[in-house]
Amino acid sequence: MISKDELKPLEQELNSPDRAIRKNAQSELAALFRNRQIPTESASILHNMHCHTIYSYNGYGFTPSFIAYLARKSGHLSAGIIDFDVLDAVDEFKSCAEQFDINYSCGIETRVFVKELADVAINSPGEPGIAYHLGLGFSNGELPPCAKQFACSLRNTAAERIQTMIKLVNGTLDPIRLDFQADVVPLTPAGNATERHLCQAYRTKAENIFPDRKTRAEFWSKKLNTSVTDADKLISDPVKLEAKIRSCTMKKGGVGYIAPTALSFPALEDFNAFVVACGAIPTIAWLDGLSKGEADVDRLLDLHIAKGGAMLGIVPDRNITDARRIAELDRVVAACVDRDMPIIIGTEMNAPGLKLVDDINAEPLKKHAETFANGARILAGHTLFSKLGRGYLSDWAKRELPEKNRRNAFYAQLGKRFSPSRFESVRNWPEEVEKIKILIDSVN
Repeated sequence: MISKDELKPLEQELNSPDRAIRKNAQSELAALFRNRQIPTESASILHNMHCHTIYSYNGYGFTPSFIAYLARKSGHLSAGIIDFDVLDAVDEFKSCAEQFDINYSCGIETRVFVKELADVAINSPGEPGIAYHLGLGFSNGELPPCAKQFACSLRNTAAERIQTMIKLVNGTLDPIRLDFQADVVPLTPAGNATERHLCQAYRTKAENIFPDRKTRAEFWSKKLNTSVTDADKLISDPVKLEAKIRSCTMKKGGVGYIAPTALSFPALEDFNAFVVACGAIPTIAWLDGLSKGEADVDRLLDLHIAKGGAMLGIVPDRNITDARRIAELDRVVAACVDRDMPIIIGTEMNAPGLKLVDDINAEPLKKHAETFANGARILAGHTLFSKLGRGYLSDWAKRELPEKNRRNAFYAQLGKRFSPSRFESVRNWPEEVEKIKILIDSVN
């Protein structure tokens, strides 16, 4: 068994900004896993299917490789990555998860315009008609020709928005001014910058321009409309300072805030069509049930289902802070169960301090633990079977498993019975009609 001291350098290399270094560490760690040389936790139903990576923003600086490694070492049921506006991490995460032999999913998150709810806030506070939305279960990063232009538009729109924001905020934070190429792009492996990258860049540039702490505190006091004493405290806590920069300059009311319109983001229908064309699953993102758009959960779910939505994603940690949110969580879970709609959960990890995994065995989540675990299994089963063109929304699935309950049971069984290595060892069996029938019949 390898010691923690021996393991640490490999773990650090797995988070290296250099992909070649990560690949080498990945191969070494995979061999250690195969030979049972890495101490691992016992298998559990814990899982995180919503992890942002460094290809958008991860609060811990985790790469796709490290997220797969962490899940395997922790004995998790499955793991899933979701990045904003890009699929840059998909192939790396897929490669690593398969080498580490852990079930997985790859996804994308963006904002869309929902014309039927144009007059109410949904899950993006203060922005009527705008909704965070997911696509889950991409089998690889190579998109079909019909989807490439749409993917480019997502990336370009996000980049243009960030660069416009920089221009707006630069005027307010002068003489702390960012150059997108020089100051921001180096913070990302593929140039996909987010607001959190900007906050990091503004903070570090202020340290360079105002090395004297007192002068820097006076600067932030003026720019962030706070006392010098409080600004000095923020300097001691980079996470809080960056959050303050973001709230004062980039969120609603800040000079860098760009109010969205119906044309700011793709239409819900267009994004769902893109996801389906890539063999993935359009997925609703749930906030907390407190907005007007989420208040009528039946209307919301039925609207999304009519537009092609087939799963729902929840970030449980923000749904268990008080009794009202817990009640809303219970309500949306019940509504999904009634509709045979799988639910996936995760912590996002897109800010420092967020949990590495949800404790679904703790109150008030444990009553939903099996529902959440089943959602992870279904998504993992979809990802495995997508290699054969037989994913959850494929023509094959619609033909052979038209009833949602049977389809869910089938893909859950795939995700439960097979890991990537086991699936590869028998991947030819789906061509044998009788064996397909046996597996389908087993879920009745």
